[in-house]
Amino acid sequence: MREGSLEPPVRHPIAWQDPDFYDMAKIEAEMHRVFDICHGCRRCFNLCDSFPRLFDLVDASPDEVAGVDTKDYKQVVDACTLCDLCFMTKCPYVPPHEWALDFPHLMLRYRAAELKAGKEDKIGAQFTETDRNGKAAGLMAPLANAMVENGLARAVLENVAHVDREAYLPKFHGRTLVLRAAENRPEVNRDAPAYGRKAVLYATCFANYNNPEIGTAAQAVLARNGVETEVVYPRCCGMPHLERGDVARVAEHAVTVADALLPYVAEGYDVIALVPSCALMLKFEWPLILPNDARIKTLSDATFDVAEYVVDIARREGLAPGLAALPGGIAVHIACHSRAQNMGQKAAEMLKLIPEADLAVIERCSGHGGSWGIFKGNFQTALKVGKPVARQAIASGKAFVASECPLAGEHIVQGMERLDAAKTPEHAWHPIQLFARAYGLN
Repeated sequence: MREGSLEPPVRHPIAWQDPDFYDMAKIEAEMHRVFDICHGCRRCFNLCDSFPRLFDLVDASPDEVAGVDTKDYKQVVDACTLCDLCFMTKCPYVPPHEWALDFPHLMLRYRAAELKAGKEDKIGAQFTETDRNGKAAGLMAPLANAMVENGLARAVLENVAHVDREAYLPKFHGRTLVLRAAENRPEVNRDAPAYGRKAVLYATCFANYNNPEIGTAAQAVLARNGVETEVVYPRCCGMPHLERGDVARVAEHAVTVADALLPYVAEGYDVIALVPSCALMLKFEWPLILPNDARIKTLSDATFDVAEYVVDIARREGLAPGLAALPGGIAVHIACHSRAQNMGQKAAEMLKLIPEADLAVIERCSGHGGSWGIFKGNFQTALKVGKPVARQAIASGKAFVASECPLAGEHIVQGMERLDAAKTPEHAWHPIQLFARAYGLN
C-alpha cells in the first residue's frame, strides 16, 4: 500500500439523492474510519478548529477513536467551515488513493442528515437567506447599517441570534450592483489589446447587496482593457445553504443561475464570479451536486474568478497601459476558496502586474469561515485561527491589506486591531479594487 497519493485529487459526485446519504449509522461508521486515519496522520492540525477538536477527543479517549462517543462527533462537524483546504492541499489520502478521504463532504453529509431529521438552528438558518435579507435591508439601508454599529442593537442580536457583538458585519446598500451597472455603463476601450472580449459578471449576493464597489471596480478595469460586460444576478450561488447541509436547495439555485447565465455563454461571453466562494461553487461544487446536468458542466467550463480573468488577459493579449504604482505596498491574503479552486495565487499574480509592485503574500486561513466566524462561541476561535495572518499583515508594514474574500479581509483587520491598533488600516480591500485604483479608476 502506498503511503500517500501523488496524483491530483479527484472528487466524487455528492450522492445527495441516495437515501443512504442520510443514514446516520452509515455516516458515523464512515466518520469512525476517516477519523482513525486522520488521527494517525495529523497533517491538518493547524488548518481549522475541526482537527484540534478531533485530536483532543481522541487523546482524551481510553481507546483512541474507538473510545470516542459518537455524540461528540458533532463537535468536529460544527467546526468545519467547508473551506476544502484539507482535501485540496494537505490530505495525502484523497481519491484516487484507495482510502478515498473527503473530510469536508463527510461533514456536509452529517449536516444534511441532521437537517433531514429536523435538527437545525432555525434562527441561524435565517442568515442563509441572503437574497431575502439583502433586499429587505437594502430598503432601509441607513437604519440597518446604523443598527450594525449600535452597541445596544448588537447586544440584542447576540442574545436573540447568537451573533457575537464584536464580530464584523457587512453593511447593506439600497443601490445594488445590478442597479448601478444599469445606470452607469463604463465606456469600453476599443484600443485595448483584449478588445472584443465579452464577459458577464455574476454579481454574487455579497457584491450585489453589501459591497457593490467590488463590481464597479471590476467593470471599470475590464472596460479599460476592452472587455464588454453585463452584470447579472438571478440569485445566490447557494454556498450558505451548502454550509448548513441543504444540498437540494443548492441544486435549485444552481439550475436557476445556470439558466440565466448560459444564454450569455452561448453568445460568446465568459462568466466571471466576483467572490471566490461563488466561483468555487460554479466551477466545482455544482458539478458534483448535479453531475449529469450538461448545463452545469458548460457553465463550469466558462467560469473565471475575477483575478484569474485579468491574469488571463495579461497573458493572452496584454493589458491596456495606464497602471501606476501604489505607494506603500500591499499585503494580500489568498483566500481559502481561491486556493481550493486549484488555480494558483491569481490575486497575487494580478497585483504583481502593477508597476513597482510591493507585495507580501499571505497564504493561510483567516479563520472567518463564511458565516461561521460571526457567531458567539466561534468568533474568538476565528480570531485565534486567524492570528498568524493578522500578525503577518502587521509585520509586512504595507499600506494596504487585501483579501479576495471580503469577509476574511475585514476579519483580518479585526485581528490586527487586537494585536497593534496603530498599525491597522481602516478597512481591507478586494484586489480588483486596488487594481482599479492603480488605473486611476476609483
